[in-house]
Parts: sequence; structure tokens; C-alpha cells
Amino acid sequence: MYVEDIVITRNDETKVAQLKQHLCSNFQNKDLRCPKYFLGIEVTQSKGIVISQRIYKLDLLKERDMIDCILVDGPMDPNQELMAKQRKPFSYPEIYTRLIRKLIYLTIIRSDLSFEIDGISQFMHVPRIDH
Repeated sequence: MYVEDIVITRNDETKVAQLKQHLCSNFQNKDLRCPKYFLGIEVTQSKGIVISQRIYKLDLLKERDMIDCILVDGPMDPNQELMAKQRKPFSYPEIYTRLIRKLIYLTIIRSDLSFEIDGISQFMHVPRIDH
């Protein structure tokens, strides 16, 4: 078995320690303790655990040269129809596909974006300018 990264969480520290000991006795691994940034997710611990993808979102905006974009409070217009044969094909479909995959990963924390991302992900294989 090969696992690159794993985070173990539980309220009972004794159980977590027992599981870690079991894993160490059966597999080669290292304990990184409490993660601060893990697979694009920021983890903050105090009285509980708070997770965020703020850095992930900023990196995504920088990558697409949209760091100064105008923020919108509401979701995409649910009545806007996106069709497979609208306008010209997008010149670089691999860029669109990569962006959609990153946006899908963003829905781990931002489930409120699922409607919009699901709508535009339907055109991953043949994206158009409007998409």
C-alpha cells in the first residue's frame, strides 16, 4: 500500500496515539504533527479545528492572472443557459480543463460554489468562449 499523505483526527488523543503506533509498527512513515497547510487546505487549531482554502484560492487567482478581479456576492444567474455549441471554441481547452479541476477541488470547503462549477464543468471536453 502506498499513501502519500494522511491526517488522523479524533477527540480521543489516546486512540490517535494508538493508531499512529500501529501504523509506525507496520509501515514506514513520519509524523508531521499538527498540519498547518495540507493538500491546499489551511488548518488552524485552537478550541476546535478550522479549515480554509484561502491560500489555494489566492494561488488559483494568481495563476489565471485574476488577482485584481471584481468580487461578486451572489451566485451565477441560474437562468443563464450554457450550450455546447455556443460561439467559438476556446483556444486552449487544456487550460479550461485544469481550471475546472481546481475549482472542483475548491468545493471541498466552498460547497456553495457547487452549482456554478457543476454548470461549467459540463463543457470540459469542448469548452467555448462563453464557458
